[in-house]
Amino acid sequence: MTNIDWEKILDQLEQGEVRAAVPDGDHWKANIEVKQAILAAFKAGKNTLYAGIYDGFVDKENIPPRYFTVEDGVRMVPGGSSVRRGAYVAKSVIIMPPAYINIGAYVDEGTMVDSHALVGSCAQIGKNVHLSAGVQIGGVLEPVGLSPVVIEDDCFIGAGSVIVEGILVKRRAVIAPGVTLSKSVPIYDCVNEKVLGKGAAIPENAVVIPGTRPVGNSWAQQQGLSAACPIIIKYRDEGSDASLELENALR
Repeated sequence: MTNIDWEKILDQLEQGEVRAAVPDGDHWKANIEVKQAILAAFKAGKNTLYAGIYDGFVDKENIPPRYFTVEDGVRMVPGGSSVRRGAYVAKSVIIMPPAYINIGAYVDEGTMVDSHALVGSCAQIGKNVHLSAGVQIGGVLEPVGLSPVVIEDDCFIGAGSVIVEGILVKRRAVIAPGVTLSKSVPIYDCVNEKVLGKGAAIPENAVVIPGTRPVGNSWAQQQGLSAACPIIIKYRDEGSDASLELENALR
């Protein structure tokens, strides 16, 4: 790891020339060299006091927040947002305050990162995605072989949703407000009447809402306890609108 040219790789990440994860058939795989370079950058950096606009903040001197110009084509609305070095933000992306995009992340064209949203380290966000207010997209740096969270093109992620542990959300999926997706919770597909395995990808066009399931323990059942789980309530067709589909599914 000491021989990795982490400065070059961070530059390539910012230009979109390399990515922390890449498509691999129906799934995605981590780019191990990129993740090793990010870890090497953290190891090489020394904490420093940021001067000027960032007075009072201390972080690694070699991974400062990015600055944008009009030529970048990114709309970075004032009010406390930050994009860290090594993150790619494409033209026409809108970042509402306060939001945070961490190192190694990739945010593609036409995407909206709304207020209080987090795009974690190495997370991959596709084209024309809407990350609503309060969405938390988890970051994955270690282990280096683990794929990060991936949100493919044209997805709608509802307010307050939490997507972590390398979950893949496939294109045109709609995630309702308050849904939590992680590898520890199975997904219930009410349309196809089956349970997707823990950590399974959210299928294309799926509309996912928050639900509950009974807890298997007999004592818990006596208490009427249930655990949260995601439910696929329907699938979008090619002509459907994400917001209308979500509204209808929640009625």
